[in-house]
Amino acid sequence: MLVDSHCHLDRLDLAAHQGSLDAALDAARARGVGHFLCIGVSADNAAAVKALAERYADVDCSVGVHPLDLEPGAAPALDWLLAELNHPHVVAIGETGLDYHYEPQAAQAQQEAFRLHLHAAQLTGKPVIVHTREARADTLALLREAALPQAGVLHCFTEDWAMARAALDLGFYISLSGIVTFRNAGALREVARQVPADRLLVETDSPYLAPVPYRGKPNLPEYVREVAEYLAQLRGVGFETLAEQTSANFKRLFPLARVD
Repeated sequence: MLVDSHCHLDRLDLAAHQGSLDAALDAARARGVGHFLCIGVSADNAAAVKALAERYADVDCSVGVHPLDLEPGAAPALDWLLAELNHPHVVAIGETGLDYHYEPQAAQAQQEAFRLHLHAAQLTGKPVIVHTREARADTLALLREAALPQAGVLHCFTEDWAMARAALDLGFYISLSGIVTFRNAGALREVARQVPADRLLVETDSPYLAPVPYRGKPNLPEYVREVAEYLAQLRGVGFETLAEQTSANFKRLFPLARVD
């Protein structure tokens, strides 16, 4: 069984499945995907991801505010976040983090929001899903400052081995997406070879970042199989071995998820 540990089911381009989310999920299930984590990115989509988790027994969700979805100059309210997290199918916090690639001018506001999400993780014990881009030092500094007692994950990892190793030392997991299949991702492949087997997750981040051979097309949860197959070959292990290990890792990291 595979788990798509990070997907945006409320944002999928469903043209390949005649506009049907049911059909898209069935296509993924037919390819061995047994569970989906649907990710919250804003106050506006919190209700949508929770509704999907209520609708499908093999979907759980997270709630949080992406650094690029922050209201100008304002972090989300802690009371709002804690209330949203108080739901049986919300198994994680985020995605949250820092993105200096697109909005370096908003670094201070992003840091404030990231701290708030990390505080919610301290209060609830739920794992945090971290987005980080061109913000290595500040991301690691805030994670060290938070000193979370539970693990979290750096999702759609694209940074170097030094950052991966530092995150692993803090107890975090590393999740890899279709980017690892891209021709220009040689440095990321070196990281992918080194991540310990018991700290590795796979994801699509669909509808974004479709893996080869679908690059340039809308991504779908079924394509997590391409990510896993590529990683298995890259790491020199059987596909079933990698699928079982990453699914076990998901269960360990997200203990509230309804994974069979």
